[in-house]
Amino acid sequence: MTHARVAVAALVAALLVLSGCGSEPQGDNVDPDLVDSTEVPDVGTCRVLTPEDVAQPANATRTVSCKERHTAETFATGKLPGEFDDVDYNADSVGEFAYKTCTKKFAEFIGADDSVVLRTIVTWAWFRPSEKAWDDGARWYRCDVVGGSDASTEYRPLPPTANGMLLGRPDDRWLVCASGSTVTEGEKVPCSQAHEWRAATTIKLGEPDDKYPGDEVVVSRTKAFCATSIKAWLNYPAQFEYAYTSFHRAEWEAGNRRSVCWAKTSE
Repeated sequence: MTHARVAVAALVAALLVLSGCGSEPQGDNVDPDLVDSTEVPDVGTCRVLTPEDVAQPANATRTVSCKERHTAETFATGKLPGEFDDVDYNADSVGEFAYKTCTKKFAEFIGADDSVVLRTIVTWAWFRPSEKAWDDGARWYRCDVVGGSDASTEYRPLPPTANGMLLGRPDDRWLVCASGSTVTEGEKVPCSQAHEWRAATTIKLGEPDDKYPGDEVVVSRTKAFCATSIKAWLNYPAQFEYAYTSFHRAEWEAGNRRSVCWAKTSE
């Protein structure tokens, strides 16, 4: 699935090659003042980012008014703790810090609980300084909410602000469904579009301090719970189909404690 991933793959961030703009590509349509910047980015700025941007570690794309069309909004920034002063640019520890920080702040910002976070097409990306800025002593992170997932080929425009966008009962355009014969092979689409599967519920498999119980236990618990949960979600039909997405040790160690249950439904 998209997020538990997203969430779990600790997204790195953006840049497309642009000649003459700093030591490395830092996004399409860059702002010269942001290229190789050592300053902590501003919160509340919006941009038009692409999945290609969100595949890179740094980004200097020009900001746009949040009232205009945009696909990304910066919801958290800050200086990295002093323990990162002497680490390498691509150190795993930097990504782990950003993942935990952005994940927590993302859920708070969009107004989603752990279950909804795994069932929305909206996710986040994080960016660090460019390598040149890093070598100059810059140590900051930037977390952006983006209108898509790691499976998206393009991002959807966001509302003027994504703050609280998933509070209450989220709109179907922000929830994840799948179009295809199976969840695994199907294209992930917003539930406002035609679909055959909906990510309807999740199962919590452990507490933050629990050790990973192993693949077999995770799958067994997930399968049993999803069968019962989806039957109830569909109002106890005589026949029904369900699927599930479970995760492994890497995702568990990154902080994910849930699996996703899918209902076969066009609703």
